[in-house]
Amino acid sequence: MSDVLPWLEYRWDFDFPVGMFRAIAERLRGTPTRLEVGVLDESDHRLTRRPSGKWSAQEHAGHLLSVEKLWGRRLGEYMRGEPALTAADMENRATEGSHYNGRSLAEVLGGFRVARGATVATLDGFDLAMAARVAHHPRLDRPMRLVDLCFFAAEHDDHHLAAIHELLH
Repeated sequence: MSDVLPWLEYRWDFDFPVGMFRAIAERLRGTPTRLEVGVLDESDHRLTRRPSGKWSAQEHAGHLLSVEKLWGRRLGEYMRGEPALTAADMENRATEGSHYNGRSLAEVLGGFRVARGATVATLDGFDLAMAARVAHHPRLDRPMRLVDLCFFAAEHDDHHLAAIHELLH
């Protein structure tokens, strides 16, 4: 049994100041390195084993790559001032269909590093007024500032890093 709280059971209070935007962006910037440190010395067998039919460590890493497209789409929605954010695919079809266990670890990690680099490069161009923009988050059914979405993404990263750690240790 896992000690990692399922993602859909997380609860959110976005009551922090918008001035935390840069610090939260740094969490996002650091995820590729933290991911690499957590998996690089592991064997392919350990990385790709699927206990009880659940995702492997490598599939969790690949999921971060798959979801990065959604984060990028949502940043664009904030930039355009759209009132609502694109809904996530809660069936994770992109992750399931990407067959991450059949890819090399270097491809998964490299793809994520490039994709996340593009995300944080976009964030680096934002000011606090942009970080304070609000759009409706469909699953949470609530308004979210862009800084809240960044925190949500950083928590999502940490959730999957914790799942990877648990699988490998």
